[in-house]
Amino acid sequence: MSKEITNDLINDFENDFNSSKANKIAARAAQENGIFKASQNLQTKIDLDPTFSIEIDTGKVANQKQSGRCWMFSALNTMRHSIQKNFKIKDFELSQNYTNFWDKFEKSNWFFENVIATADKDLGDRKVAFLFATPQQDGGQWDMLCGIIEKYGIVPKKVYPETANATNSSALNDTLNTLLRKDGLELRKMVQAGKSEAEVQERKNEMLREVYRILAISLGVPPKQFDFEYKDDDGNYHRDADLSPQDFFKKYVNWDLSEYISTINAPTKDKPFHKVFSVEYLGNVEGGRQVRHLNLPVDEMKDLIIKQLKNGEVVWFGSNVVKDSERQAGLLDTELYKRDDLFDVNFDMSKADMLDSGESMMDHAMVITGVDLVDGKPTKWKIENSWGEKPGFKGYFVMSDNWFDKFVYQAVINKKYLSDDLKKAFDEGSKAPIQLLPWDPMGALAKNY
Repeated sequence: MSKEITNDLINDFENDFNSSKANKIAARAAQENGIFKASQNLQTKIDLDPTFSIEIDTGKVANQKQSGRCWMFSALNTMRHSIQKNFKIKDFELSQNYTNFWDKFEKSNWFFENVIATADKDLGDRKVAFLFATPQQDGGQWDMLCGIIEKYGIVPKKVYPETANATNSSALNDTLNTLLRKDGLELRKMVQAGKSEAEVQERKNEMLREVYRILAISLGVPPKQFDFEYKDDDGNYHRDADLSPQDFFKKYVNWDLSEYISTINAPTKDKPFHKVFSVEYLGNVEGGRQVRHLNLPVDEMKDLIIKQLKNGEVVWFGSNVVKDSERQAGLLDTELYKRDDLFDVNFDMSKADMLDSGESMMDHAMVITGVDLVDGKPTKWKIENSWGEKPGFKGYFVMSDNWFDKFVYQAVINKKYLSDDLKKAFDEGSKAPIQLLPWDPMGALAKNY
């Protein structure tokens, strides 16, 4: 049989297509309305009514605008919820720009250190090419934000507000990455020329001085001390003077961040369940907190999330939000689009196959604030997004349980909800986590946004 596409083969395909009335109807619908509109299943809007048996009131949603800081917004949202509740401050927000500044500054140093460590490898080496492809960006992971807060603390948004370069980050990222690539090549040459470690570090610090200048001009100089003034929901005035960002975190959030761990659901052959994984070159704070993931079956992850919700705590999670989603309606459902019916083609893939083939990966972080339980089983989930109030239900989305099964990959859980066996698995596995390759999909949230 010929390997080429022949005219006879094309004619056979064309005749087969034209012989079907259903194909012609589908063609008219798809060509006029587009694939997704033509295949949209309106039953999803009925099934995903925004009513939940367990629901945590979290107030007005935030807006990351034209930036890739979903992981940062979502993590800070989980913390601001407790501030709103404990101190009665409606619609309070933490400064996403403050953590953004220090994240980019630390990522620059992280890049330099990895460039120095790989200076003996060719530029064409896949890992070196990976480093230079994106020296730093907006994306990140829960553990990376914890590393920033543990070192620098946090501040209220009104103390260090957003800037044009924070809300629309493309120009800043382009500027910073140009400098980092240029400097990275210089550091490689210094190492290859046999310069001492002290000489290399001294030059690196000179480079970091320029990085700081770019960030300070673009985002502002981060505060070291500030006064926190607010009126609570009862109209009472409060003033806290001369706070440091670390003081503010301790007094107003006061979480032991080491108690919050990342669980993932990655059912691929290279990732056994109940083992702990890390991702090579994924991080920001040199000498700080390491990214660690405890891999769990999806039902175990759901049980932990439900326990946390029942106790009044929201849940940070990572997913592939572009799949089977309707942004304006705020719906996430595997039944949202019936492309199989439209094209009469089977598109179904297992979660493992989607991860292994690059069909799916984590690209967005949000917050689970509710769940609807029917006979003890979840049917749909309430999601707080960070895209402002226009999409969905005033910024909130509804996610079907089937969508969870297929496209949710990560959830941050307080260790107190884990069984003794899971705590032991995480603690033991964290001593020497299994290293995943830099481009593994479990690190994708930090590279794709």
